[in-house]
Amino acid sequence: MEDFAIGIIGGTGGIGKWFADFFAGEGHRVLVSGKSEGTPLPALAAACRIVVVAVPIASTIDVIREAGPLLPEDALLMDLTSLKEEPVREMLAASRAEVIGCHPLFGPDIPSLSGQNIVLCPARGGGWLGFLQGIFVKNGARITVTAAAEHDRMMALIQGLTHLDTILMGLVLRDSGVEPSELEAFSTPVFRTKRAIIEKIFGPRPGLYAGILTGNPNMPALLEIFERNFTLVRKLIRQGDAAGIEALLKRP
Repeated sequence: MEDFAIGIIGGTGGIGKWFADFFAGEGHRVLVSGKSEGTPLPALAAACRIVVVAVPIASTIDVIREAGPLLPEDALLMDLTSLKEEPVREMLAASRAEVIGCHPLFGPDIPSLSGQNIVLCPARGGGWLGFLQGIFVKNGARITVTAAAEHDRMMALIQGLTHLDTILMGLVLRDSGVEPSELEAFSTPVFRTKRAIIEKIFGPRPGLYAGILTGNPNMPALLEIFERNFTLVRKLIRQGDAAGIEALLKRP
């Protein structure tokens, strides 16, 4: 495939910047567009064969609707959000271009793709999938190609359940009346690890985690399972039924 430019909307920070640096390192000309800097969107779309939407979940649909109509049929429109069904549906509606939903299962702090998972959800066309798979695999990534609905079903378990558990633990700690400084002298390594995760989720980007929980259509059913098991464990604890909890943990 001939040399071409890649545009990253939201490429001035976070995972968007990571991918901008990655593609540039692979020899591609990369244009980025941020809130108040970089290449204006019309110019970026006109110059780039691949346009990647890498903005926060809350802004993704609006950006897709703005960028999509600017792309020709032989271009690729791709997003990097943690949810896939709605963004993919919107990309198909907003554009004539090829569409691939992409979810990199890592954050912008990793040094390379080696050993990292990436999920690709191709939805229209087949011209660009091979390029993406090739460049990611060459750099050591593990690629899963699946439908957007299956991606979101798995993410409800992997991300949604993890974040739900972390948020609830953080809220309990906050409401316990114990100052964080008091916890340190009693902390185990596992607890310190969990506290670090809590601080990240309660940190400067809570909207990311809120969007993952509220935007995944599979979360309501998962909440029913969560609540059912919580109610059972709560009952066993209140009854002092250690054998009941042990039996529950041994259940296949």
